[in-house]
This record gives sequence, C-alpha cells and structure tokens, in this order.
Amino acid sequence: MPTLATWNVNSIRARHDRVVAWTARHQPDILCLQETKVEDARFPGEALADLGYQLTLNGQKTYNGVAILSRAPASEVVRGLGDEVDDPQQRLLAATIEGIRVVCVYAPNGGTLDSDKFRYKLAWYARLRAWLGRHARTDQQLALCGDFNVAPEARDVKLPEKWEREVLFHPDARAALASITGWGVADAYRMCVADAGMYSWWDYRAGSLRKDDGLRIDHVLVTPPLAARVRGAIIDRDEREPRDGSENPSDHAPVVVTLG
Repeated sequence: MPTLATWNVNSIRARHDRVVAWTARHQPDILCLQETKVEDARFPGEALADLGYQLTLNGQKTYNGVAILSRAPASEVVRGLGDEVDDPQQRLLAATIEGIRVVCVYAPNGGTLDSDKFRYKLAWYARLRAWLGRHARTDQQLALCGDFNVAPEARDVKLPEKWEREVLFHPDARAALASITGWGVADAYRMCVADAGMYSWWDYRAGSLRKDDGLRIDHVLVTPPLAARVRGAIIDRDEREPRDGSENPSDHAPVVVTLG
C-alpha cells in the first residue's frame, strides 16, 4: 500500500546520511521534509535520486526550507503562500502527485509568547488558512503535511501544565491549528492511534528524550476523500535516537501514514 511520510530533518546536509538510510529502508511513496536549511541549488539530492525519488524543492540558506520527495512525478507545483505579505521565509510547498494534492508546511516555532516571532506565528496560520480557502478544496484528495509546531491536545504533550505556557501548546497556538483542521481536514495519526504519550519532537536540551518530555507537533492532515484511504499511521521514534557511528538525529521523528 502507498505510504506518505513527513519529517522535520533539522538540516538536510547535517542529517543527510540518516535521511538517505531511512528513506532506503522505508521507501515511502511521498516524503515531505521540513527545515532543510539549504538553497535549492545546493540541496544534496543525488543519493535520494538514486533511490528513485524526484525532488521538488523550496529552500533558503540556513533557515526554514521545505521539500517533497516522490516516486511519481510532481505537477502543479506552488512555492510559498503567494499573498501580498513581504515574507522571505520559505515555509510552504505544494504539488500534485498521483492525484493527491500534497502541501508540505513548516509552521513558525514562535520563540516566546511576548515576542514578535509568536505574533508572526499566529499571523502565518491566518495566512495559511486564507491560502487553503483560495487554493484548495475539501472534496479533493489533499494531505497537509509537516511540522506545525503545535500540539493539539493534552494527550499530545508529556507535561501539559508546563507546555501550555509555551509557544508549542499555548491556547492561542492551539486555536490557530484548530482553524486549519476546522477548514475540513482530519488528523490521520489520530484516526489510527488514540493513545496518549505519543510524541514526534523532543528538545535536545535537559535530557528531554530520556525523560520522554515530548510533544506531538508533526502532523498529516487529510481531507475526507483521502481520510477514507487511511489504513494506518506510526511515529518512528527510533529515528530520534542517537546511534554510534552515525550523524546525530534530528530532534523530530518521522510520521508515516499508510493509504489504501
């Protein structure tokens, strides 16, 4: 069955060998990457192309950047929100692949609650909602994939009381994400797994992985026609673990959705 995956790799160049090895093992049909942190011309794609993937890119130097890897050709490619806001941050990439409209996003982190970065985060979510209204339909097969930098519910956070005072689980951030799901997309992972304590991100600091102080902030959100095809979903926590003799891991784990 076809698989659709999303993964914030926290620099494709820093994580290159792990990304190639994981992709070779799992062979997803579509893989959305976030925080690639490299201009398109310098994206290290040769080994991924050798595995049979076509690369659709929207990157920038040092920060942000998104990519879609696909076995089948990508068409109708859109880069960026395309609104009237002067914003150099590359955070959205859309393409149609075998009848599925795939939208790869890297939502802003938000910094701290009293910062311009948090205000930018909330404004960016409003812009994403407007983009969906202009460019997408809930009656088409659409997957909105990526690092949303928001955990939706208390069961998605190890310490909700702590994190609700932070930008990844603050009520305003959750409301911003709810505006997106309210447009008409369902959480593919939660369609398959109801358990609490399932996370996709652990901070590098303070022994967060050892303490399992994580949050589920990476999502695959699907419209009803695609939701009907969802057969399973996993978070590959093992890929967050350090390994002897290999590059350090991203602070995120891949999320993989199986379609029928």
